[in-house]
Amino acid sequence: MKLFFLLGSISAFVSIALGAFGAHGLEGKISERSLQIWQKAVQYQMFQTGGLFIIGLLIDKYGSTPQLTWAGWLSVIGILLFSGSLYILSISGIKILGAITPLGGLSFLIAWILVGIAVMK
Repeated sequence: MKLFFLLGSISAFVSIALGAFGAHGLEGKISERSLQIWQKAVQYQMFQTGGLFIIGLLIDKYGSTPQLTWAGWLSVIGILLFSGSLYILSISGIKILGAITPLGGLSFLIAWILVGIAVMK
């Protein structure tokens, strides 16, 4: 599905831009711990962005199945919840955002389970 390639391209761009911003724009402005949290957000965003491209390729190969479509959307949701909450947490210090992060991680996990189910069918 071209949509997941497009979303993957946007997410890759954002991930690289935010990674560079963190390395060059935030250094010395936030704590070392907050900078590590920022980098973790970038890292997981890029990992799951790769997943979006894989899902797009699988849809191209096997056709659009409910499992692959859900996997794609859960990947997008996971990026927003997991990485998004970590980006905001690292610059704001609002600790309650840490409660949202695991929901994004759960979205990632479910997405990969659905990918596995889709390719085994």
